[in-house]
Amino acid sequence: MSTPELIRIVDTARSVAREVIMPRFLTAKRNQKDDGSLFTVVDLAAQEALIERLPRIIDRPVLGEEMPESVQLRMWHEATDGIWCIDPIDGTTNFVNGIPFFGVAIAYIEEGRVRYGVVYNPMTDEAFYAEQGCGAFLNGAALPLRDPAHHLMDAVAGVDFKRIPKALGDALATQSPFYSQRNFGSSALEWCFIAAARLDVYLHGGQMMWDFAAGSLIAAEAGARCSMLDGEPLTMAPGQKTPVVVGANAALYQEWMDWLASHGGR
Repeated sequence: MSTPELIRIVDTARSVAREVIMPRFLTAKRNQKDDGSLFTVVDLAAQEALIERLPRIIDRPVLGEEMPESVQLRMWHEATDGIWCIDPIDGTTNFVNGIPFFGVAIAYIEEGRVRYGVVYNPMTDEAFYAEQGCGAFLNGAALPLRDPAHHLMDAVAGVDFKRIPKALGDALATQSPFYSQRNFGSSALEWCFIAAARLDVYLHGGQMMWDFAAGSLIAAEAGARCSMLDGEPLTMAPGQKTPVVVGANAALYQEWMDWLASHGGR
């Protein structure tokens, strides 16, 4: 059963999407940050709305993707009692190009662990959410929605080829061990697709904290297993890109990890 805090976080994601993001769908112009990634004035407006509203739920600072890295690092190191971590529009390229796959990602973190995670897709009105230790849900339905594949050879894999080792990328392209592969362009929602068992396994060569914080809790609460490419647990901190490997259950994760390790993944 969802707690009042979690319900309010979901409602906040929905309201910001409805009031700030969707009225400017198909009209936003792209801008480029110093690291080459895209942002729009809508990202900034949604971030400001979340910065204003989330502390009304839990009075802690809000670290946003669109903040300067120096500010993010200062906030992260000063946050001893909890911190919000948000991506106001995860999938900005999709948003700008009119591709209906992007979301609002919100995580609340205490002592380095995600306590609440919410990812909302305004195009489908799908809210994925979880509280640590309480299961994961999609609009009230418990996740996963179906049984994942029993073996890697039958799996649908989410694979983003950016930043993965060349030998591994070549092997995935020419010797793929799974049934089929997808890449949707929104990391947070792809984590949620693992939670729902719409995807069975997942690989991304380098995600930022706000890309995986909310989704990793939702996936874990749905029974998924995850790690970095070297098998170490995911670590969170601004400014670092983390390679992620995920399986919808422990058996799929281990089979996926074994294959990756034997084909240049370590």
